Amino acid sequence: MGEPNPKRLAEYTCLVFFLILKVLLSFVFVNSVYELHRDEFLHLDQANHLAAGFTSVPPLTSLFSWLIKALGNCVFMIKLFPALMGALTLLYCWKTVGFLKGNLLAKCLVAVAFLCSALLRLNTLYQPNSFDVLAWTAIFYYLLKYFDKNEARYLYAFAITVALGFLNKYNVLFLIIGLLPAIIITSNRKIFIDKHLYPAILLALLIISPNVIWQITHHFPVLTHMKLLQSTQLVHVNRIDFFITQFLFFISSIFVLLAGIGSLVFYKDFRKHSWIILTYFITLIVFSYFKAKDYYALGLYPVLLAFGAVYLSRVLAKKYILTGLLFAFNICSFIYLLPLLMPVYSPAQIIAHHKRFERVGALRWEDGENHALPQDYADMQGWKELAALVDVAYGKVKDKSTLLIRADNYGQAGAINYYSKYKNINAVSYNADYLYWFKMDKPVKTFIMITGANDEDPDRKREQPYFEQITKIGEIKTPYARERGAGVFLLERAKPEVTPIIKAEIEEEKNDY
Repeated sequence: MGEPNPKRLAEYTCLVFFLILKVLLSFVFVNSVYELHRDEFLHLDQANHLAAGFTSVPPLTSLFSWLIKALGNCVFMIKLFPALMGALTLLYCWKTVGFLKGNLLAKCLVAVAFLCSALLRLNTLYQPNSFDVLAWTAIFYYLLKYFDKNEARYLYAFAITVALGFLNKYNVLFLIIGLLPAIIITSNRKIFIDKHLYPAILLALLIISPNVIWQITHHFPVLTHMKLLQSTQLVHVNRIDFFITQFLFFISSIFVLLAGIGSLVFYKDFRKHSWIILTYFITLIVFSYFKAKDYYALGLYPVLLAFGAVYLSRVLAKKYILTGLLFAFNICSFIYLLPLLMPVYSPAQIIAHHKRFERVGALRWEDGENHALPQDYADMQGWKELAALVDVAYGKVKDKSTLLIRADNYGQAGAINYYSKYKNINAVSYNADYLYWFKMDKPVKTFIMITGANDEDPDRKREQPYFEQITKIGEIKTPYARERGAGVFLLERAKPEVTPIIKAEIEEEKNDY
């Protein structure tokens, strides 16, 4: 056996260090005061209802949730999955730099730029977004390899990655919309005469076909979901803010990002990769047109950071002071901005630094208004308290076979199912996928109702004619929780007409979808 290559050994050592650091930081920079996020509960509950599709997301997340459940369903495992997806994304950035013949400096630059960005925050939440960014980064990598080597294996890898990205989040279609014209107007359009392209497309269609069939048979609930999103959330999106936030996401890595964008436009060695920058601009324009949320575009940036790192490593070759200053700026500015990027501050600390958060728009929710905490942070509190209240009510019910637990929204339902000390408690809601998870095989005799945070009927006058006894168990009192004020009621000895009314309400809600 020959002697190990010192250069290769140094690269592997650095890579392992950055990958481990990426995973560790996803845990270290999250204050323990925060619970799981409302969206995480929904995704975790999908493991109990595996299907070819859901009203909220495609089915891939449910398979990850099933695996998490098999591994214990603990908070550590829930947080590990997105952290590992982030580490894999970083690995593809590293490989992209290697493809561009970048040296160890370039690889370290892209790793630090990646770590010191909003991508770190993204990978702390168990949502489809982490795999979405991973898929986009892998798509760029496989296309780079294909256009360079013209080998069919990379074309098939590209097609499979697109399919998996589709099964994870339909957001990947926006990337395809950006890619197609970018490829057509460059010399890379020769891909369309490759005999392997169309079998690769067929393979991708085969992989996604179960979900497409599900969408068709369920009358395309994704379209209804998008309309609802458009009317309740995207309507408040400001297009100027969308573009500003793209750079704020990478403010600590701004020199690497600008180098990536600039080099793809002006640097002659990267001219053959111009399809990437064209894809970037076209996709951003499409996102802006549809008033998409700013983080939808995050998948565009890892490849740009890779190009920027390679370009800067060539410009800064043997310029040790400038190189050191670049690393220092990247890391020090990230540390300074850390409380704004990661949930390291407790709610009390955020309130104490209210102006700092408000200046950067961190307190602006999807309703367009400023609140006491960032929306994600308010969505990570009060859930254990809610589950404990429902457990009190549940413990009072003798015949649980005729019990229905109905929450006001999917976050409440999922949190109850996750945090309750009772197994298979099965809370549901007229909201999101829970609408299809009602079990109405027996008449409802007892009803546990969880109201919204802004309950318009605190005395439950609407339900009084249908139940002999209504008892308020309590309400969420956790300060600054988005669900603060949500009440838990135990409604007992239901009249016969209750079950038909609930069934009719379920069908009405389904028709709206």
